[in-house]
Amino acid sequence: MAPESMNGLPVTVLAVWVLCVLGWAAVLAGLRRGLRGPSRGPALFAHTLTPAAVVLLFSLVGFGSLYASIALAAEWWALILVTGLRPERLLATGGLGRLAAWAAVTAAATLLAGRLILG
Repeated sequence: MAPESMNGLPVTVLAVWVLCVLGWAAVLAGLRRGLRGPSRGPALFAHTLTPAAVVLLFSLVGFGSLYASIALAAEWWALILVTGLRPERLLATGGLGRLAAWAAVTAAATLLAGRLILG
């Protein structure tokens, strides 16, 4: 049986953070592999700043970083699922259909994970 907490930090929070980091790293690898040309630098820069910027935004608005971590993990794993590990497909070849699928999967995953983790 798994412990409920590790030094006072719930295991579910650690699981969300691990999923968030793994999703971020997978999208970063896809961006590094797939993007070429002048859009590569700004895309990699924006992706690198995203976790800190979103956590800061949520803290300024008054929500905790757990909400941000759940939303980011859902976004990155939905992006991986919809684009097949090639994030450049989201806009390059997918059109609005792939973008809509990404938004729908992200919303469903965020809602489901939020209900499971937050109660």
